[in-house]
Amino acid sequence: MMPRCCLAQPASSQPSKENIMYSTHIRNAFVAIALTMTLAACGGGTSAPAPAAAPAAPAAPATPATIKLYGQTCHNCHSIPGTGAPQAGDTKAWSGRLYKGREALLNNSINGYRSMPPMGGCTQCTEEDFAALIEYMSGSQLK
Repeated sequence: MMPRCCLAQPASSQPSKENIMYSTHIRNAFVAIALTMTLAACGGGTSAPAPAAAPAAPAAPATPATIKLYGQTCHNCHSIPGTGAPQAGDTKAWSGRLYKGREALLNNSINGYRSMPPMGGCTQCTEEDFAALIEYMSGSQLK
């Protein structure tokens, strides 16, 4: 007779409670890392922003101060496809927003909208700064 330790045991078709808990912890860790990386990509880090590229042929006049503000804040999301933010110079994307009017767009910029934080990360910006930034990125005058 063979010792009990050597007898083949049928493999369980059900995962053990420990395996399920381990898998859940791994999945949660992966989700936490992915979320952290996503937030870091749009967050205002301490490093200097990359030089701002001017949007394609803006129709609205922009002052050097507006262009500088764009490079310091708006550029972080409005120049990166896939962020959900309308890209600077993308008249088609902006046209779907401009119809809302000046007050609605300024309200969204100041109070935040969807993934855009309040003040768009530009705590020193005035209402007129936001209007100029929207006109610069959209290439259209606000009405």
